Amino acid sequence: MTEGSATALLARQFEMTDEDFAALCELVRRHAGIALSEAKRDLVYGRLSRRLRRLKLDSFREYCELLQSGQGGEVQEFVNAITTNLTSFFREPHHFEHLAREVLPSLLRANEATRRIRIWSAGCSTGEEPYSIAMVIREVYGQLTGWDVRVLATDLDSSVVAAARTGVYPLERLERIPAQRRERFFKVSGGDAACIVPEVSRLVTFKQLNLIEPWPMRGPFDAIFCRNVVIYFDKETQRTLFERFAHLQSAGTHLYIGHSETLFRICDHYELIGKSTWRRLP
Repeated sequence: MTEGSATALLARQFEMTDEDFAALCELVRRHAGIALSEAKRDLVYGRLSRRLRRLKLDSFREYCELLQSGQGGEVQEFVNAITTNLTSFFREPHHFEHLAREVLPSLLRANEATRRIRIWSAGCSTGEEPYSIAMVIREVYGQLTGWDVRVLATDLDSSVVAAARTGVYPLERLERIPAQRRERFFKVSGGDAACIVPEVSRLVTFKQLNLIEPWPMRGPFDAIFCRNVVIYFDKETQRTLFERFAHLQSAGTHLYIGHSETLFRICDHYELIGKSTWRRLP
């Protein structure tokens, strides 16, 4: 059953007025920077009706009042419910090919003085992206003794960050990964699950982070993956976000975005050098 059809079945369970939907849109914009249109109304109903049932509320009006009161930590649950978390290992493979072929080898030369390499997965979801980055690092660098190489993985949704940190995935999620990679980087931990091996997981640090709030890290980052994240933001929020990314990168470093996203008329600190691959300008 699709999310839309499930919503239809539950349509009479809770009342959601236009005022309620507008209030929810404003709350998610304020707390997450996400701009929701009327087209997302059924999706919002379907995801949040589960919270109403769990909280034993009778209407969305009551739920809005709870959120606005700031009590009980429900705002984080609300944001988690709305956030979309579609991902897979080595999604948009051309980015990982570019990372392996061009970026990682050049960083050994460019960063010889500091022997420090930092890559950020901003919007890491359940961890497939940062672990894919870490696998490529191991394939290119091996153990790389004497270097400090780390992948920072952040996401707005605290629940998916917690799941990602375990490094455990159903075997079906590994089906499209070549056998050589599966055998090297995963260990079967049960009849239907596999775990990321320590040589990969120890490269990755997971943190919960709201991109529209202050950032604790100072960079610099040699590469940033921010893919299929800004499509949920309005243009002004996108401009602010990419400006902040640019301040954490130096000339020649790279930014990877989603195939349906662009920096055109959004940010002039980067140049397009390939399919959804951008390079920081001087």
